[in-house]
Amino acid sequence: MKAVSLSDRGKVRHHNEDSCGVFINKDGITLAVVADGMGGHRAGDVASSMATSLLKEYWEPTSHINGPDVAEKWLREHINLLNERLYKHSQDNTECLGMGTTIDAAICTPTFASIAHIGDSRCYVLNGSGFNQVTSDHTLVNELVRSGQISKEDAEHHPRKNVILRALGTEKQVEMDMKTMILEEEDFLILCSDGLTNKVQDSEIKNVLSSSKELDKKAEYLIQLANDNGGEDNITVVIVQYLSMSESG
Repeated sequence: MKAVSLSDRGKVRHHNEDSCGVFINKDGITLAVVADGMGGHRAGDVASSMATSLLKEYWEPTSHINGPDVAEKWLREHINLLNERLYKHSQDNTECLGMGTTIDAAICTPTFASIAHIGDSRCYVLNGSGFNQVTSDHTLVNELVRSGQISKEDAEHHPRKNVILRALGTEKQVEMDMKTMILEEEDFLILCSDGLTNKVQDSEIKNVLSSSKELDKKAEYLIQLANDNGGEDNITVVIVQYLSMSESG
C-alpha cells in the first residue's frame, strides 16, 4: 500500500483552512484523514488542524485493528471524542466560537477500508466496478437533490451550495456516516475537500488516478487542475493505492 497527502491554499484564499494526513499505527495500518475547517477569523484552520493532529495522536499507539467491526468502532469512538474536544475548545476560546470542520477518515487495512464521514469533503473509490463516490454530502443542496426538489444540474450553481448541515465540533454531539468496503490490488481510495470536487469533474479525477503518473504526481496534478479552473478554495487530496504483490514486494 502507498499513500500520499497534499494540501494547497488555492489561488484566492489568504490562508489554508484544510488539513490532512496519513498516519501509521503500531501494526503498520494506515489512517488517512481530510478535514476542511470553517469558522470566523482563523478558527477554521484551528478546527481542521486539531482534528488531524488529535486523530494522529489517537491512532499511532493503537494495534489489533483486525476486522471491520473493530475499525468502525475505533472511528466512531475517537471521532466522538474529537467532537467533544473541538466543541469544548470553541466554548473556552471566544475567538473560536462556532468553529467546525468536515472530516473524512479512512482506516485502510490490506483487505478493507472503513470510512467515517461528516460534512461535504468526499471519499471515492476506483476499482473493478469503476469510479464511484463512497460518501454522501451533508449539505442543504444535496438534501434538495435527494428529495427531488432540484436536479443535480441545478445543484451545481445553487446559491446555497455551501450550506453544510453536519460538521465536527459545532454541537455537543455529532452524527457520522460509516461504511466499510473490500479493497483489492490495483484499487485506489481518494479523500478530498470540496476545493477539488467543485472544480474538477469526477471523470477527470478518474483519468488522473488511472494514469501512469507516480502517486505524488497524481495528487499534484489534481491540485493543479483545480487551480487552473479558478482555485477559489483550499484544495486537499489524500490518495491511497492498493498495490499488486509485485509492486509491494
